[in-house]
Amino acid sequence: MARQYPLGHVRNIGIMAHIDAGKTTCTERILFLTGKSHKLGEVHDGTAVMDWMPQEQERGITITSAATTCDWNGRRINIIDTPGHVDFTAEVERSLRVLDGAIALFCAVGGVEPQSETVWRQAEKYGVPRIAFINKLDRAGADFSAVVGQIRNKLGANAAPVMLPIGAEKDFRGLIDLVAQRAVYFGEDDRSGTSREEPIPAALEAEASRWRHFLIEKAAETDARLLEQFCGDKDISPAELKAALRAATHARRICPVLCGSAFANKGIRQLLDAVVDYLPSPVDLPPITGASPQGEPLERRPDDDEPLAALTFKVMADKHVGKLVFTRVYSGTLRTGAYVLNATKGKRQRVGRLMRMHANRRELVDALPAGEIGAVIGLADTVTGDSICCQEHPIILEAIKFPTPVLGIAVRAPANGDGDKLGEALRRLAEEDPTFTVTADAETEETIIAGMGELHLEVIVDRLRREFGVQVAAGAPQVAYRETLANTVRIDEKHRKQTGGRGQYAHIVMTLEPLDAGRGFEFVNAIRNGAVPREYIPAIEKGVVEAMRKGVWAGFPVVDIRVTVTDGSHHEVDSSELAFRICASSAFKKACLQDTPELLEPVMKLDVTAPEEHAGAIAGNICLRRGRIASMQRRSGHVAIAAFCPLANMFGYATDLRNMTQGRGNFTLHFEGYEAVPFTLAEEIIAARKEAAARPAGRRRRQGART
Repeated sequence: MARQYPLGHVRNIGIMAHIDAGKTTCTERILFLTGKSHKLGEVHDGTAVMDWMPQEQERGITITSAATTCDWNGRRINIIDTPGHVDFTAEVERSLRVLDGAIALFCAVGGVEPQSETVWRQAEKYGVPRIAFINKLDRAGADFSAVVGQIRNKLGANAAPVMLPIGAEKDFRGLIDLVAQRAVYFGEDDRSGTSREEPIPAALEAEASRWRHFLIEKAAETDARLLEQFCGDKDISPAELKAALRAATHARRICPVLCGSAFANKGIRQLLDAVVDYLPSPVDLPPITGASPQGEPLERRPDDDEPLAALTFKVMADKHVGKLVFTRVYSGTLRTGAYVLNATKGKRQRVGRLMRMHANRRELVDALPAGEIGAVIGLADTVTGDSICCQEHPIILEAIKFPTPVLGIAVRAPANGDGDKLGEALRRLAEEDPTFTVTADAETEETIIAGMGELHLEVIVDRLRREFGVQVAAGAPQVAYRETLANTVRIDEKHRKQTGGRGQYAHIVMTLEPLDAGRGFEFVNAIRNGAVPREYIPAIEKGVVEAMRKGVWAGFPVVDIRVTVTDGSHHEVDSSELAFRICASSAFKKACLQDTPELLEPVMKLDVTAPEEHAGAIAGNICLRRGRIASMQRRSGHVAIAAFCPLANMFGYATDLRNMTQGRGNFTLHFEGYEAVPFTLAEEIIAARKEAAARPAGRRRRQGART
């Protein structure tokens, strides 16, 4: 299939923001203006095209990232609408990994909110150029200048307005285009997106001139030629200013700022123009880098004739077509029926069908050329983060890293014969979502599902019932604790076993020492005299890792330790990899029992916004939940409280906050890190775990199934 648009005319962008900032509404207006949709979809009444899941329509929030494609001024724009809720931040993570640019949305009233900071950091991590859009300028309390200041101060961005609002709140009626030096006025209340251009009103000329001078100054700091013109008081044309802003945006040295009201369809045309003018195409960015299977660095240019290099960033189970693998093609062309190599797994696979996605609707295509985003059917063994390439020129691209789940619940299928059905459904959901895990607890005989928060798991259980027809029973939430060492421990362990034939012998001397939080696991081979042959060292490490999966005190994974093997011995006949693996596992467990148990618990960052008169009650409730308040800021009749709270004490907080504030308080909760549990509380948790493990299996299953 011939390329429809030149590669330089392709834009791969995402829309990211805090929850309720207007991402999906903005996307709906873009689809309407570009002719992709013929009516305005609304989030509040469940008619938004991009929020197609029943769970999204009922809750009025985006849960899964949705992809679509539209055309504007001779450009192809591939859009991914991302969730704003912190429980689904992994959707933002994997989207930003494959995008070339992004629109950062900010509410003109709320400004830079907690999740705004999170997604901004994610975009920084992947080096994604951004433009900003200050939304909801027609709302009471809207303050354009204040939000621009917050973007600079809180996010550290070099924010440079290219548009100014004309009027505010209910008087918001137009924009001043600082680049073209024109005023843009919108139609009255028809939401059609129509506008007219006029000269800048005399009353606003001084302010417009001051802001344009500021904009040129910011652009000149990044462009030597423009700086020379600026210092020489020479006129700078709109084309020259636009070119400088484009280059600076690509280099992430400037963030152009626009404004409007997505709901009223004001400023969306200008936003689309800015996407074309300022955000990069694939050819504007450096080649993608990766490595050969042997570890040698490689790169691929964005070109249809280059060897194929693509990254899978999302997997979705579709009841009509089966498994959909969302893929970004960086170089070469992905074709229907072609055989490709999954370089991550080293497996050869055949491409069944290729599709462009429009939310949950599909358009069949023959090929996906370089720079395009689409979905593949037929890649059965491919998961999120796998690299797809041609067999002759293998390349492994950098994978996507996701946060670890922090909250779990026990689930079971009460109906006879539904156990296999539940298992298959959970497998498919885990394949879709890298932040969702499924484990079997051998002691309690329960299936434990884990995710990023209460809402995340609530949606999973709802999908099990609706999509897969499993009337699953869910237990109470379970916190994902971790175990670690408090002190350095030395252990000298021998493993002997003689059964009449060849026996087993292994001897290991090793030291266990705690590491700083977040360091993970380190294994050090410090044997210098050859007492333990080299071929047995990997078996020792494997035995330790196996033992770490289930701690000796409460059965939680062990983290943040260094294991150093210092000495040992072996037998010429009886020693084996199995013997050393068993010995290492036993040594690790015995060493842990020599130390004082230390439990780690997930700590969440809590951000609350509520009317000022409720600040005292909210602060008191946080303290009751073992939380510590980090900051309390007052702004326009509201208070913004930031705190750190143990996850174990945050269940039911939504209800408590609603009651304390008469429904006027909002909060976000996201994972911050692990901290030590107070000793007395740790003892209670360990005792409860041991008591649960000692109960009869039938009783454990009944308790785990309570809803």
